[in-house]
Amino acid sequence: MTASTTDEHTPTGDQPHELKRVMGPRLLLLFIVGDILGAGVYAVTGKLAGQVGGIAWLPFLLAFAVATLTAFSYLELVTKFPQAAGAALYAHKAFGIHFVTFLVAFTVVCSGITSASTSSSLLANNLLLGLHEIWGGVPTTSGWALFVALCFMLLLAAINLRGVGESVKFNIVLTLIEMAALAIVIAIGFAVIARGDGDFDRVTVFENPDDKGLFLAVTIATTIAFFAMVGFEDSVNMVEETREPERIFPRMMFTGLGIAAVIYMLVAVSVVVVIPAGDIAAPTNPDAGILIDVVKRGAPDLPIDDFFPFMTVFAVANTALINMLMASRLVYGMARQQVLPSGLGKVLPGRRAPWAAIAFTTALALALIVAVVKLSDTTIGDPDKGTEVSVVSALSGTTALLLLAVFTVVNIACLVLRRDPGDGTSFKAPVVVPVLGAVTCAYLLGPWARLEADQVQYVIAAALLGLGVVLWGVTRIFHTPEGGHFADIEHMDIDPTDDPR
Repeated sequence: MTASTTDEHTPTGDQPHELKRVMGPRLLLLFIVGDILGAGVYAVTGKLAGQVGGIAWLPFLLAFAVATLTAFSYLELVTKFPQAAGAALYAHKAFGIHFVTFLVAFTVVCSGITSASTSSSLLANNLLLGLHEIWGGVPTTSGWALFVALCFMLLLAAINLRGVGESVKFNIVLTLIEMAALAIVIAIGFAVIARGDGDFDRVTVFENPDDKGLFLAVTIATTIAFFAMVGFEDSVNMVEETREPERIFPRMMFTGLGIAAVIYMLVAVSVVVVIPAGDIAAPTNPDAGILIDVVKRGAPDLPIDDFFPFMTVFAVANTALINMLMASRLVYGMARQQVLPSGLGKVLPGRRAPWAAIAFTTALALALIVAVVKLSDTTIGDPDKGTEVSVVSALSGTTALLLLAVFTVVNIACLVLRRDPGDGTSFKAPVVVPVLGAVTCAYLLGPWARLEADQVQYVIAAALLGLGVVLWGVTRIFHTPEGGHFADIEHMDIDPTDDPR
């Protein structure tokens, strides 16, 4: 959320200007697919496969169904209110309660920080593995992974301070790299089947290390898989830069979700047929993801495993950068709207980058990574069953938890805003869809949808939101603005590629 739609350096300082509509259907589709793909599939595939065995493709399918239900609500709202403020705008329109609007916006901020922290940890482990494969002497211990993850977060902050905006074309390049890496995994899986070394029959076998029933195990695995499906909601922030959004947004949103779901299910099948069931729950490096193991086992005689870790680095680096750009701009926007301390709205005199918001979000991300690494050293969970605390699973699960809460609110807001008919040209979902979306998202928020070790996700989410509430309360007590408190949220932009110049 930035104030970029208001140019404070022009004579008409308080007048919003329109963004250039440069995105057609193809660019929008690639943006959506690229935003969904990335760190998610690398981070969670092994863990969910460890919970349900050969039917690892099913949680991805169910996560796709839940995401699609919420996508209907997003489409109805974005075509009815085509501004770029996303979930915070919809909550503001539906409920008109300042604290609810703030809480939704700050939850989105926190999801960006936890998602970037997940990507940072995943990148660190994969980078060290790749360097180790080439030079051999590169350490891959958790301490070095922590050091690299923290350095990467500081690098993101430095890039962010320069005010660099990621162009759509750059996103396309990284999306193609992401898809190529996943295509390699899928090709290896089918090559293993073709030469008779894999057991395709395993894709119908349900196995759970804790002897949980099918329904409960699949519920837990679906919650894990949900992290891989998030990202589609970011596309609503591009609505003001899309040509004919009422016409092309629904088609591209559903097509993008469908493409991602098919890719994920094929990846899951490849994991199951290449890696024996007993090894899925205990990958070589849980924080590097199990797809590395698929490449090593499925194509041991090919040099693919030497460069594959670096392909995953490209795949997750952009995810982290976009999320930190988005989070810092949201904090900046809320500070400018005087719902967070005004000091967080300070910008560099020359580059006009929001340095205070960048410092705040980076500090939170660094603290999160360190805290979860400390948690991962505890005895919570059972390593033999793949249920121990890991940095990636804790942070990715927290991201999914936060966004499931946001999606629940968005689905309810969609129902509330049915009282506003709009101009009659907006997309309209069947009434039952947002109802099912709200119910399923709320259901996946419950503790029954998480492993015992994953209950730490509630602690992380509560700590982050608690910090936000404290800052909000301090701002309310010591500063009473005129015309603030999200009064101008319709004119605030959450474009993560923007800077506050």
